[in-house]
Amino acid sequence: MSPTTAPPTPAPFGWRLAIGLVGVLIAALSSGINDRVTEITLIDTLGVFGLGHDEGTWVSTAYSAAEVSAMLISPWLAITFSIRRFAIVATVAFALLGVAIPFSPNLETLLTLRVLQGLAGGALPPLLMTVALRFLPWNIKLYGLSAYALTATFGPNLAIPLSALWTEDSDWKLVFWQIVPAGFVAAALISYGLPQDPLRLERIKQADWKGALLGMGWISMLVVALTQGERLDWLNSDLIVVLLLGVAICLPLFLVNEWYHPLPLFKLQLLERRNFAYGILTLCLFVVVATAGSAIPAAYLSEIQHYRPLQIMPIALLIAVPQLVLAPLVAFVINHRWVDSRYVLAAGLCLLTCACIGGSAVTSEWIREDFYVLQALHAFGQPMVVVPLLMNATGVIAPMEGPFASAMVNALRGMAAVIAGSLVENFLTQREHFHSNVLLNSFASRQPTLPAPLDQSAILELAERLREQAFVLSFSDAFLALLLVIALLLLILLTLPKRAYPPQPPVTP
Repeated sequence: MSPTTAPPTPAPFGWRLAIGLVGVLIAALSSGINDRVTEITLIDTLGVFGLGHDEGTWVSTAYSAAEVSAMLISPWLAITFSIRRFAIVATVAFALLGVAIPFSPNLETLLTLRVLQGLAGGALPPLLMTVALRFLPWNIKLYGLSAYALTATFGPNLAIPLSALWTEDSDWKLVFWQIVPAGFVAAALISYGLPQDPLRLERIKQADWKGALLGMGWISMLVVALTQGERLDWLNSDLIVVLLLGVAICLPLFLVNEWYHPLPLFKLQLLERRNFAYGILTLCLFVVVATAGSAIPAAYLSEIQHYRPLQIMPIALLIAVPQLVLAPLVAFVINHRWVDSRYVLAAGLCLLTCACIGGSAVTSEWIREDFYVLQALHAFGQPMVVVPLLMNATGVIAPMEGPFASAMVNALRGMAAVIAGSLVENFLTQREHFHSNVLLNSFASRQPTLPAPLDQSAILELAERLREQAFVLSFSDAFLALLLVIALLLLILLTLPKRAYPPQPPVTP
């Protein structure tokens, strides 16, 4: 069988296949939740392992680099060894590594296990898109894509509530063990429900080994540079400079290799289709908006109001829980030919715009309840954006091209998530420093007019108030910056995509 030959025609969709799809969905959601929960609870778990902050950041970096790298090669491995077989192995390995991590005796072992778990976990989200494009018939394909959309909307927002549960009067090991039951359940459902494709070991002879090496190289180096750059002072660090030079060398070589390779990991020719290029670009930008939309309110409540994760939990659940209904509901709406999905997407962007404008009015008096309306706008707006853009992007993809599309979409989306986290953190830090300097200079210019010298307690109180105000202004700036990203999304929507119609039955000769 040649590498470009379409896989065997699947059996008609039924409950058994639906159960298998649910298993892949659980596995993919568990992967995303594990990533976010361990990141949020990093400070709480560092002390248990006897690690300092600097060492702990490498634990997070190692996982992220392995996770995004695995998204690059996962679809190729799944087609070569069969989706069912590969999904079961990756899911079980992901769960078993979660069992072992709390028993790590030293930093080296912890890093090794996290890298291995990152490889296993990163392999799972691409499988969900691959399964939806490979097995689902035309009339319910959009519902499969709406299930994939949950990995971008439901999973990340569920991480904060779970973090609160495992760090407030619970065993810290549950941070890593929470995915174990879900992993074994997912593996059982996959084993029962997904069809067994034949092995296609002949693909190994044409494997894109050079592309895998270059691709995983530039991805890993870029992730390390982004996640460690602020701590190591960016270009003042020799390590960051070397990593960025490595990215500058490996990335062009990777792109050239993928363009000419007969069986690439990234089929760059797909980008010639306007809607697919639009889908990838907008998904990456959407990840920035979605990440910041939940991260900024959580950071504000933690920094200004000193909330614990358990107190922040309601604003995250307000986005997460409705996705279980709203994502398939959006799929139902745009699954009608008379509905232009571009207008649904534009309406979703308008809701996100209103949320950002409202957030820019934040003051030091805001409490959790003041964010409820903003989070509700995100809850409705996010699925209205991500489900239509997935339909627009995948509507031009043939079934045999699904693995290529899945590799590109997921690897770039994973990289966008890392970039978004780094951007939010660095933007807030830089703006806080800027506003602190402005406020301090303003205070210094007015100091001669003060009635009397301030005592020590008054100085400390004033410093805390200045710091608090600087943070509030930085959060307001972050919401305004998101408006620029949304404006770019609207501009792309107006210029790039063609009208996409719901999936149609195949034409019989």
